[in-house]
Amino acid sequence: MRHSTGRHRRTRTLSIAAAVAVAACAGGVHLGLSGGGAEAASTTVTVSGTAQLEAAVKNATAGTVIQVRAGTYKPSATLKSTASGTSSARITLRAHGSDKVRIDGSRLPAGSWLAGIYGDYWTVQNLTFQNSPAQGFVVTSSVGGIFKNLVTANNGDSGFTLRGDGTSDNLVQNLDSYGNYDHAGHGQNADGIAVKFGSGTGNRITGARLYNNSDDGLDLWQFSSPVTVEHSWAFGNGKNRWGDGAFEGNGNGFKLGGGGVTVAHIVNNNAAWDNTLNGFTENSNTGAIVLNRNTAYSNAEAGFYFATGKARLARNLAVSNKGGLSKRGSSTVSAANNWDSGVPTPAFGSTDATTAYGAREPGGSLPSTAFLTTGSIAVGTTMN
Repeated sequence: MRHSTGRHRRTRTLSIAAAVAVAACAGGVHLGLSGGGAEAASTTVTVSGTAQLEAAVKNATAGTVIQVRAGTYKPSATLKSTASGTSSARITLRAHGSDKVRIDGSRLPAGSWLAGIYGDYWTVQNLTFQNSPAQGFVVTSSVGGIFKNLVTANNGDSGFTLRGDGTSDNLVQNLDSYGNYDHAGHGQNADGIAVKFGSGTGNRITGARLYNNSDDGLDLWQFSSPVTVEHSWAFGNGKNRWGDGAFEGNGNGFKLGGGGVTVAHIVNNNAAWDNTLNGFTENSNTGAIVLNRNTAYSNAEAGFYFATGKARLARNLAVSNKGGLSKRGSSTVSAANNWDSGVPTPAFGSTDATTAYGAREPGGSLPSTAFLTTGSIAVGTTMN
């Protein structure tokens, strides 16, 4: 984790031409530490071409704001940075105003990620990352990241990934991740969002739609610290939409562990429907996972599969799952769910999911829908 040594910030705007020129210096873009060690100035760079975008990301330092004008950008190599901001001088990569920006990996070499962040205190927002030959957007061992209002679609592996030790206090908010499929693995690896192979506390996922991916909606495989997942939807995952004769995608909505780790993730107010395996599953994670007010509807296997661990399930709702409402082991604690004695199953306002695919609200929040809503304050998600 990097720390700022300064106390005062200055703001100035730098054209991309000037930014690239300064970047030619040995140390990259210099944002001006004062002789007394005052904090770096904030520099705004506006880009409108792929080469400009590549240079701006490569040369970003604490306080840099990169604004990307409308268009489709096709980099020839992974957009990658090891730079870090600070808690008071973040590095920001975002669309300019309300511009629609697509960063497209169709020109990348086979096996390449589209984007990779290896530093702390980044804000990335209002961008689409699509058509990568491998992962769409990967954040490695990062602290304090904010990843907001992003789309990761039709990539050759997982759409959005958090990974590595020291992955702490990151927020993933209002992510749409769909259509991701790994041809080489016959669909067995491409999740909507993967938080895998790492550790670090304080990571939170909220407002995500994770759908029509070849493997799982959310996968927390071998991440050994608790992750909070809330107000998110996972649906339509695990179906062979690519005509793959050797298809191996799983298709859980929320896969909450695996790989020998024991960890108590927190899973509140989410919905899983129309997945080819379970709505919610421990995936052999024996930790005391907490699940409150989630809804599983019309999944091909169990709504809630927690057969081996010490999960705590309360006020959840399962309806029309072909493998049963829930499958629980003797160590699972279950109370006030609709499969528990004396808890009625409320009627849904709608079972038509059309509006759940609709446009998000202007600020990026999930679309308003009556789908799977019940009006109940006792069980199930609020779908917002």
